[in-house]
Amino acid sequence: MNYKIIALILFTVAFAYDLFLHIVEYSSKNNKIPENLRDIYDEEKYKKWKAYHTETCGITIISTVVSFVVYFALIAFDVFPRFVFSDNVYASAITVLLFGLTLDAVAGGIFNYIYSMKIDEKYGFNKMTFKTFILDTIKSYVISTALMIGLLSLFILIYESIGDLIIVIFSAILFTVLLAISFLHPIFSKIFNKFTPLEEGELRDRLTALLEKHGYHVREIQVMDASKRSTKANAYFAGFGKMKTIVLYDTLIETLSTDEIVAVFAHELGHGLHRDVLKNSILSLLQVVILVVMAWLTVRTTAIYPDFGFETRNYALALLLVMQFEFPIISPLIGFIASAHSRRAEYRADEAAVEEGCGEALITSLKKMSGDSLSDLSPSKIEVALTYSHPPLSARIAAIEAKMAEK
Repeated sequence: MNYKIIALILFTVAFAYDLFLHIVEYSSKNNKIPENLRDIYDEEKYKKWKAYHTETCGITIISTVVSFVVYFALIAFDVFPRFVFSDNVYASAITVLLFGLTLDAVAGGIFNYIYSMKIDEKYGFNKMTFKTFILDTIKSYVISTALMIGLLSLFILIYESIGDLIIVIFSAILFTVLLAISFLHPIFSKIFNKFTPLEEGELRDRLTALLEKHGYHVREIQVMDASKRSTKANAYFAGFGKMKTIVLYDTLIETLSTDEIVAVFAHELGHGLHRDVLKNSILSLLQVVILVVMAWLTVRTTAIYPDFGFETRNYALALLLVMQFEFPIISPLIGFIASAHSRRAEYRADEAAVEEGCGEALITSLKKMSGDSLSDLSPSKIEVALTYSHPPLSARIAAIEAKMAEK
């Protein structure tokens, strides 16, 4: 049995699946816009959306193909073992990991630059300066590299110490780390953005009254300076316990009316009332256990490493095989389940906004945000079922209107 050939076959299957999804997404530009969304794009803006959709999908397809070709070549020609300069188990793993992470950062940085600084700039979305882009890229690289080196070193220490019991212990550690990141998200976000409390006035009073009505407490209602990077508007709910925070993009406040912002806020509050962040954490635990089991099986199968040009076990190679070759084979099934759960959560959050009498304002706000961001108004049903965390806008509006009629 040649493990390298098996890995390359799995990698090719996962690539074919991703490419299929991207092609389906690209093809959706020919779909007919639903009747209840016809007022979002006039003829000129519809042409602009088609052009934007074509370019963004095109660069995504190109980056997917390039990534596949590069990693296929790196594995096929045993490039990773050439970065092992020490017999020390930690040093050999970290050098291989650093090479992989740096390669990802460089390739990802190039394509992110094209997407953000070229395409989004061309269509009026990008507000980043080149300096901000570079600083964001460096910060992301440093944070992700430090986190990955720390987790890999901890995995090595635990496996070398207790062997197979690592499944339980490392799963618990990794899940705790993920929860901590989610809990402290409002703090980590400040590395990239500036947050200020929502100023006093009608909007703050109405949002505070909505929270008090449900006896719901958040740490703060904050405004994020999203406009320094993009014109796109959004809002989100983050954190647990005393760190619970609702964040409004400054672009949201600039583009929506007070009623519409309240409607968006009521939707986000609906997520909080339904404990959607906690439910998503439970799904994350499932993925964590699967990843750790895969890592354990790969690490303990010592016959794997010679097939990839390594003389002894290399933990970074095992991590690479899990993340790039093994997990992508089953992740579509996990993604299908997680996406379906997420879409149901969005419908529930919309219903919560309708219950607050915000149905009409929610509809107009969704239409404004979709139009301003040149969203795909008629995505493929296949793409929606397999990857969409939110229901298509047409379906959301139909559900909101049905709930309003029922109420």
